[in-house]
Amino acid sequence: MCHRHLLTALCAWLLLALHVLAAPPYKALIVDGQNGHDWKSTTPVLKKIVEDTGLFTVDVATSPPRGKDMSNFRPKFADYHVVISNYQGDEWPEETKKALVDYVKGGGGLVIYHFACAAFPKWPEYNEMIGLGGWGGRTEKAGPYVRWRDGKFVLEQVPGPTGGHGPMQAFKIEVRNFDHPITKGLPPAFMHVEDELYGWLRGPAKNLTVLATAFAPKAKGGSDEHEPILFTVDYGKGRVFFNALGHTAKELKSVAFIVTFQRGVEWAATGQVTQKVPDDFPTAEKASVRP
Repeated sequence: MCHRHLLTALCAWLLLALHVLAAPPYKALIVDGQNGHDWKSTTPVLKKIVEDTGLFTVDVATSPPRGKDMSNFRPKFADYHVVISNYQGDEWPEETKKALVDYVKGGGGLVIYHFACAAFPKWPEYNEMIGLGGWGGRTEKAGPYVRWRDGKFVLEQVPGPTGGHGPMQAFKIEVRNFDHPITKGLPPAFMHVEDELYGWLRGPAKNLTVLATAFAPKAKGGSDEHEPILFTVDYGKGRVFFNALGHTAKELKSVAFIVTFQRGVEWAATGQVTQKVPDDFPTAEKASVRP
């Protein structure tokens, strides 16, 4: 009887140990609840994309609906290695804002997905964290455009729109920084499916590194510039990654989005990327999608 109990206890301990060893090492939090885009359909896909790396468990913090009391919306950012924003809406409580700033400054990771760059136009620290933003009443006072000219990036402080895009279109993404962990090993250029091609983003652009651009032709409603599509920002001890791709859940099937998002989330959380470039990564001529 004693041996049987000992064996049972040993088996339970082994199962617990195997569970701990098999558990993903990092924790991610997606913040949503309000957005000019369909967050209800994109958040579950983003959650699966991040979990598919095998590196993360993912929780979701959903705010009250637009116009409702936000005073008790206080996600525990500090419990996570990375926070992913799929949020664009009402102002957060000051305590929540301070918690996010302190979290990133202290070394936390932040990922800005698509239209989250339009959030909080009047929050200075947020605009510094995200580097470049658009819409929300932003003007040239928000900061300069970042332009690719003669093989380098320059800041252009001129009047003009802040945020915009033409009709849905397929476009080629060109890597501009081959040494960064997020883009290291990616091909120099690769195609993305029909999507919103963000342009005219502007902001403080402090400690900003552009990883990749896409040309937005004037004939298709664009700026006729190579627009920043993937970039990072160093904020305090923290790491911020912005991915402009992914208007709806349909566009999130693009391997160009999936892989750059997964790599960006890992980098924001850890400062490195351990994931290999998959065999189905798109080429410069053809986009690829997953079911």
